[in-house]
Amino acid sequence: MSPSERILIIVTNTAEYENAGYRTGLWLGELTHFYDYAEQAGIGMDLASPRGGFVPIDPESLARDVLNDLGTGRRYADRAFMDLLDRTRPLGAVDADAYRGIYLTGGHGVMFDFRHDPALNALITRMDQGGRVVSAVCHGPAGLLDATREGGEPFVRGREVTGFSWREEELAGRDRVVPFSLQEELKARGGSYSTAGEPFGAHVVQDGNLITGQNPGSARGVAEAVVRQVKATVPA
Repeated sequence: MSPSERILIIVTNTAEYENAGYRTGLWLGELTHFYDYAEQAGIGMDLASPRGGFVPIDPESLARDVLNDLGTGRRYADRAFMDLLDRTRPLGAVDADAYRGIYLTGGHGVMFDFRHDPALNALITRMDQGGRVVSAVCHGPAGLLDATREGGEPFVRGREVTGFSWREEELAGRDRVVPFSLQEELKARGGSYSTAGEPFGAHVVQDGNLITGQNPGSARGVAEAVVRQVKATVPA
């Protein structure tokens, strides 16, 4: 496949909170909802993570009602698919030019290993410079916080963006253990932050080549927007 037909999906390696005993990791549906839609649209995908290798799954994303949502349980039962999470590529070994865009999944784990990652920051800048798609969902926009645009300004400054809200953190019972408020950090870097009318409502924002979703229920909408953008544009 050509770069215009491939997306790099980025997932976490972090399995627990730094200051609490809660376990965390990838929110599985944020991968599967995106993956299923993009695959049906003929988009190829590879998985990468900050360190490469094994990706833990947030245990709460394996609850019965969550697995019943949009076929996540079918993917969880698929040995070949789940084995992809045992052998992700390290970000430092990724060839950015092989992809038309990136998709940053969520799960609270990303709040600990997506920030301050030089390989991820460089990848976002490279994608943006070429007009390629930069997308993220839920806590995934944490990976955008320390990235910069070509001139050195914060990547999200002056751009429409969303991500997991502080009210959602409170309702999820994680407001006392997360290392920062994603909502406030996006705003502090000049992002024009917005949310759905109600917590956990689907909300997707597109600003040019930047596409973000607020929460797990927004992953399919992000996939739809990414596929439209990929098919409507030609790689630089």
